[in-house]
Amino acid sequence: MLATPGTLPPTAQDARWAYETKQDGQRVVVYAAGDGSLVLRARSGEIVTGAYPELQPLGAALGATPAVLDGEVLALDEQGRADFQLLQSRMGLVRAPGRAARRAAGLPVHLVLFDVMHLEGQSLLRLPYVRRRGLLEALALTGPHWSTPAALVGHGAQALRATREHGLEGLVCKRLDSAYEPGTRSRAWIKIRNMRSEDVVVGGWLPGKGRLTGLPGAVLVGQRAAGRLRYVGGVGTGWSEAERHRLAALLGAVETDVCPFDPVPPAPGAHWVLPRLVGEVRYSTRTRAGMLRQPSWLRLRPDLTPEESSADLPDDLA
Repeated sequence: MLATPGTLPPTAQDARWAYETKQDGQRVVVYAAGDGSLVLRARSGEIVTGAYPELQPLGAALGATPAVLDGEVLALDEQGRADFQLLQSRMGLVRAPGRAARRAAGLPVHLVLFDVMHLEGQSLLRLPYVRRRGLLEALALTGPHWSTPAALVGHGAQALRATREHGLEGLVCKRLDSAYEPGTRSRAWIKIRNMRSEDVVVGGWLPGKGRLTGLPGAVLVGQRAAGRLRYVGGVGTGWSEAERHRLAALLGAVETDVCPFDPVPPAPGAHWVLPRLVGEVRYSTRTRAGMLRQPSWLRLRPDLTPEESSADLPDDLA
């Protein structure tokens, strides 16, 4: 069951919803046969059990209780927050059990459980969310590499504010009376992603394809660090057609043969420009290397020069 992007439920309906932290990991369905064995399937249907050997003892924790559970595999950073970039080094080890075991020793994952679809041979799909959560919590699945975080009923605005204050990805709102709808992107589950915005300096662009031929398909942006312009990512969404044409004209007026980024990013086919245009972008998080994740264009900032803007890389990433 998938969540639909949206906003908080109306205040008058707040008490009819539960709120869970949105996690930045790999969604999995957990199949426990009741004999101590465990199988993990990703959203694609691929069996990914081999990538996460430290989760195998969960099968023993369930004992003789067969169950199908819903959850998210996370890799946690030093602050205990989910870091998808860290997790990527584990996701590709499905068919490399030896490497997976070695990586698990140095970078263990954590499985967050938030729903149960089948239990002791009975389908729970038609039960309301609040009943399923009660059955899940009764399993008391808390271990060295898995947990069942509590869901908050009501107080959605406070919950969302807390995720922002703690630098978390966002919030998932789940209607208390909702059934579990496998494979459906349902309005009974609403996801709210916390997005940040910052100023960036445009240093280049990549040509578009198809109907965007001759126009920028993406702009390459950077932020200052230690006196140099450091590349922080490519932005390819957020413009209307008119805005894209206007941007093309502005970029054409400041073309140069010299890359303004230091170091030069791997961007085959890039057109470089003098770093004079400032824009504001929205993004979800940064990678450990300081790159913007899921950036989208908000607006040009003609009121700012690169020197006047706040387009500086955070000190801990410079």
